[in-house]
Amino acid sequence: MSETKNKLRRSRTNRILAGVCGGLGEFFGIKPFWFRLAFLIAFIPGGIPGLLPYLILWIIIPKA
Repeated sequence: MSETKNKLRRSRTNRILAGVCGGLGEFFGIKPFWFRLAFLIAFIPGGIPGLLPYLILWIIIPKA
């Protein structure tokens, strides 16, 4: 019996900037909209709280 594991990758098709939110959405099985909304809300109080995690994820999550 083979088990397919969903690997965390940046999306090539569901992307706006780098595919981070699309990849997170595919990995967790939810719409990327919710990740985009979370990053937007985190970005509002001065930018760094939302921008820094996004940039870190952009660097560490490999391309699909």
